[in-house]
Parts: sequence; structure tokens; C-alpha cells
Amino acid sequence: MKRLFTLNRHLTERLGFSLITLMAVLTVVPIIGTVIYILAQGGHAISWEFLSGFPHDGMRAGGILPAIIGTFYLTIGTAIFSVPLGIAAAIYLSEYAADNRWTRLIRISIINLAGIPSVVYGLFGLGLFVLFLRFGTSILAASLTLSIMTLPVIISTSEEALRAVPQSFRTVSISLGATRWQTIRRIVLKEALPGILTGVILGLERAAGETAPILFTGAAFFLPRLPHSPLDATMALPYHLFVISTQVPNMPIQIQYGTALVLLVFVLTMNVIATVIRSRARARRQW
Repeated sequence: MKRLFTLNRHLTERLGFSLITLMAVLTVVPIIGTVIYILAQGGHAISWEFLSGFPHDGMRAGGILPAIIGTFYLTIGTAIFSVPLGIAAAIYLSEYAADNRWTRLIRISIINLAGIPSVVYGLFGLGLFVLFLRFGTSILAASLTLSIMTLPVIISTSEEALRAVPQSFRTVSISLGATRWQTIRRIVLKEALPGILTGVILGLERAAGETAPILFTGAAFFLPRLPHSPLDATMALPYHLFVISTQVPNMPIQIQYGTALVLLVFVLTMNVIATVIRSRARARRQW
């Protein structure tokens, strides 16, 4: 009887591992296939002229430099507004706020905000930043809209990373004479850095790939020049890809997939940089 029970347990365990492996394969294979297909279709369009030139002939020829620069500006602008505020909010909720119904309500609200469709944020940014505050269709308005959209992700992941740091670290630091803020700044933040970076990159990657929010607040259909100030409109890779795929007739498919490949490389580069920094931070972590 005991042997039969052990055999059934092993069979159940193997079946569970097999199902998990199958699910992982079914998840990873389509992603790899999509990346390979984009590389095969768009690789022929990649050239120095494509990366450094301006579009012309109704965007059927030329390069995508304004869209690349615009995406970079929007990502940097989003990081400037969302990262400090998101980490500060996470520090307050994790280290200072009392655990009561109000803080629990705030956490639930943050989680709900993370699930709101991006088009709603775009309409909110249009009403607040473009019309009410009169920033116009600009990099500033788009960056602020994207910042509001990415804040819930950054706050939630950063708070979880801070809470994961053992309480003993705080106790020892304070017992040695450090203030609460010194403990947070020198110990807790340092140990939580890998998790915080994960949240920041997830938020910025979403911002870099969104179309709806910038469609209402900062993206231009076509600009023959680069933006000169935060109050200028800009082209961006996600919106440019949407335009050339749906609004421009007789568009060469190589340009469409080439633009998609550049956007994919842009996002993957952010991932690689974050992974390297996160790996080094984890290597120095003491727990």
C-alpha cells in the first residue's frame, strides 16, 4: 500500500512537471516565432539611411529617425516624472504608512489603476494636460500622461521589493544609531534595488510601446524635423508603425516590419540594460 502510494505520488509529480513544461513551451514558442518572423521580414529594411534619415515620399521611403528620437524623448520624460514619484510613494506605503483601511484602500486603488485601458489615460491626458493646462500636443503632455499610466506598476512592484527586505536589516541599522531615513536610504533601498528596477523597466517598456495615450497628447502624423523643446509635438515609433500600417496606401511591407524591428530592439535593449544592473545588484546583496 505504501509502495502504491509512493508510485502514485511520483506519477502525479511527473504529470505536474510535464504540464508546466508544456505550458512554458506553448508560451515561449509563439513569442520566439514572432521575433524570428519580424527579424526575417524587417531585417532587409535596416540600413544607415533607414535609421538616420527622415521619411519622404508620403513616408513610403526614407528613414525613421524622428520616430526613434521621439520615442527616446518620451521614454526619458516618462522616467523623469514617474520613477522618483513612484519610488517615493512606495517608500511611504512600505515604511511609513500605518496598516489601516485607508492604506489598504490606496493599495487596491493602485492595483485597479494598473488595469485601466491605456486609451482612458490618453483621454485623461487630453483633457488635463493638453486642454486645461494648455500644454498643447507636446512631448511634455505625452510624458505626463505616460507617467500617470506607469505609476501604478512602479509603485506596486517597488513596494513589494521594499517589503521583501528582511525586517532584521532595519532593526540592526536603527540599533546602531542610524535614523529611519538613513536606514531606508543606505540599507533598504540598496537591497530592494533589483525588484525596484524590475518595476521601473516594466513601466517604461509599456510607455515606450503605447500608442493610444500619445495619439491624443503628443504624437504627430508626420514631422519633417526633430523636436526642439518639450512643448513641441513629436513622432514616435508605436504611432508611426500604426500610421504606416493602416493609413498609408501602398506602403512597402519591409518598412512596416523594419519599424517594428527597431521598436522591438529598443524595448529589448532596455531589458538587457536592466538585467545587467539587476544582476550586479543581486550579486552584492547579502541575503
